[in-house]
Amino acid sequence: MQSAERQVASVMVQDFVSVKAKDLLDFVDDVMNLGRIRHMPVLEGKQIIGVVSQRDLLAASLSRALDFEAGQRRNFMRSVVVEEVMTHQPITVGPGVTLREAARLMLTHRIGCLPVVEEDGRVIGLVTETDLLRGAYNEAEPSTIR
Repeated sequence: MQSAERQVASVMVQDFVSVKAKDLLDFVDDVMNLGRIRHMPVLEGKQIIGVVSQRDLLAASLSRALDFEAGQRRNFMRSVVVEEVMTHQPITVGPGVTLREAARLMLTHRIGCLPVVEEDGRVIGLVTETDLLRGAYNEAEPSTIR
């Protein structure tokens, strides 16, 4: 089978870190930095309500804190919750979507991550640009934690 026709379920990461809408940005920033994570689903129970990315954190801190020093930036991020900066109603895919279609969606919408959801809306994984590259080169093992 050609790589592009494989399903996202074959490359998605199933062990991922998520956050809640009311979590503070400084917490999210710490988790992303420690785990070298660029995208995190925002969950309410097991349902996805958004995605927060490093780009969202950067935009939030730059838009309101251009003249802040590191300590001031940190204090600012303690005052902002995830739901203020996350992407609401993110684009999602089912586990049977092909890598080709996932790549098309990411390119069209200029995003770096697609949450993989079951029909009931429950998040079962994430597929990122890195996962698509891995799939293109037929590497079987997805990365461990995202």
